[in-house]
Amino acid sequence: MLDAMREIRVGRCRSIVDVDENAPDALLAEMNALGVRGVRINVSPVKPPEPGFSATMLPRIERLDARCAEIGWQLDFLHPGWLTEELLPVFARLRCSFTIAHMGMFRAEAGPNQPGFRKLVDLVRHGSGRAWVKLTGTYRMAHGPTFADAAPMARALIAAAPDRLIWGSDYPHLSFADKVGSVQLFSLLGDWAPDDATRRRILVDNPAALFGF
Repeated sequence: MLDAMREIRVGRCRSIVDVDENAPDALLAEMNALGVRGVRINVSPVKPPEPGFSATMLPRIERLDARCAEIGWQLDFLHPGWLTEELLPVFARLRCSFTIAHMGMFRAEAGPNQPGFRKLVDLVRHGSGRAWVKLTGTYRMAHGPTFADAAPMARALIAAAPDRLIWGSDYPHLSFADKVGSVQLFSLLGDWAPDDATRRRILVDNPAALFGF
């Protein structure tokens, strides 16, 4: 990825990396110059609840938060909904901006009134202004083939904080590639946000602000 960014040239690319929290400053500076703008903290979306697991993540989160805050990077979180809920108090204390993928990975079948999702909505609506939620991975938290059960949650986020959301295809969809396509996923946004101004905010203005274009 970094080689491709070098070839395409600075200013046209942005990326998120998975890097050790104690990586040398020189490496971070080099990646920043190429257009890297954050670090991914990833836990498998299908990981079952594990008591005490969130506490084991804190050293890495806290170290990366401090380093990202210094250079203007973000933290990019992907994990199952139960872990999203456990980490929400930690997110509220972060110094750097951060994104939460797949609408927090809360199961759509439980609806927008499930406690963890409601706390997430409160965070983006009333929080520090550093929280962003990705309207991504719908096929991972909703039921196909239409994913209609995701609409109430997406609309709740859009109604609460349209300026804190970004959309992404999550291409290449990994193990779901034979079940879903990027065009289908993009079309869902037209249902969730039927007005042009809101869609432009989610697709253009918000990512431009978050990634520094």
